[in-house]
Amino acid sequence: MRLLDQDALERSSVAANCAMNRERRLQGYNRELGLNVIEFLGSRSTPGAPVRWLDMCCGTANALFEAAANFPHEVEIIGVDLVDFFSGPPRPPRVRLLTASVATWEPEGTFDLITSVHGLHYVGDKLGVIAKAARWLAPDGLFVANFDVRSIRREDGAPAGSPLVRTLRAEGLGYDSRNRRISCRGWREIRMPYAFVGSDDQAGPNYTGQPAVNSHYARALD
Repeated sequence: MRLLDQDALERSSVAANCAMNRERRLQGYNRELGLNVIEFLGSRSTPGAPVRWLDMCCGTANALFEAAANFPHEVEIIGVDLVDFFSGPPRPPRVRLLTASVATWEPEGTFDLITSVHGLHYVGDKLGVIAKAARWLAPDGLFVANFDVRSIRREDGAPAGSPLVRTLRAEGLGYDSRNRRISCRGWREIRMPYAFVGSDDQAGPNYTGQPAVNSHYARALD
């Protein structure tokens, strides 16, 4: 099996999938995340301090523009995507768009809400990005993302399976196997006994029907 490092994966046409999530609107975000984004941000609004939302793998950022236009309070929205394929004005008010890899990018400050709609399917070190997102949360913030535990493989290619789910939950993460969503409430330091060894961009379609990336890990601790 040919495993790719992060740089090689990001040159893959699978990682730069132009079909998945590129045009998704805010209603689609609400459905995929099981969360009303505007209502959640509104519940976090306080006078004199903007609510902060980070969307990883934001695609064209249509949902972000829609949220910024309809949110009645002060808000700061940051969208990060590997591909510079954003729609809307070059410098939209209340929205900042960055072309970067979520695997290496680091933000300033913490966020009230961090999301990724189908973005983790194309990331190499998925567990590493999940751990980083947990560290980027405000003390009572929320991270929620689509995540298919079957995309996490052992070094020999076998699924990580239920031991991984138990580890995620032991670290304070929520995993909804029916809807394939991972979540975290409040800042936390995630320590998982897995070391990333590479990605398989030839894994084929996942549950979405789109080609996706499997991420392979060695057990760092036993």
